[in-house]
Amino acid sequence: SSASRREQIPEFAIYLFKTNCMMKIFQLLLQLFVLLSLTLVSYADEVAEQRLEPVSHAESYIISPKNNAEVSSTFKVQFGLKGMGVAPAGTNMPKTGHHHLLIDMEELPDLGKPLAANDNIVHFGAGQTETELTLAPGKHTLQLLLADYVHVPHDPPVISKKITITVK
Repeated sequence: SSASRREQIPEFAIYLFKTNCMMKIFQLLLQLFVLLSLTLVSYADEVAEQRLEPVSHAESYIISPKNNAEVSSTFKVQFGLKGMGVAPAGTNMPKTGHHHLLIDMEELPDLGKPLAANDNIVHFGAGQTETELTLAPGKHTLQLLLADYVHVPHDPPVISKKITITVK
């Protein structure tokens, strides 16, 4: 009976040791996660403050469809850009950006923050210069907005004129 107690004590001690080590590892991982989160939030704020300036004569525009065009429910939208280059999101190069298509937006989004991705703000982060779009029948508005490598619009913004189309 005393031999079985001696065998149980080391197993229990090993269990406590392993549990204590796991708790310490968990605490360290939690601290690392909090530190990383704070660093990313700080970096995002810093990036938003250091917005890339566009070329003074940069111009974004919609090549097609034309303003007041009638289109089928699925149609091609071609993007135009003068005075700057197109680069994928994540590419931090001066005088470049990537397109965002604003659909049926009455007001512009906050131009000092990264643009949200939703049904009204479509991102083209791979550097695309055209897309095929499907919309419900009726009148719609389209507008292009260029943004930098972290989806923050340039200051001043490089934005196209808003066009109106009618989907048959």
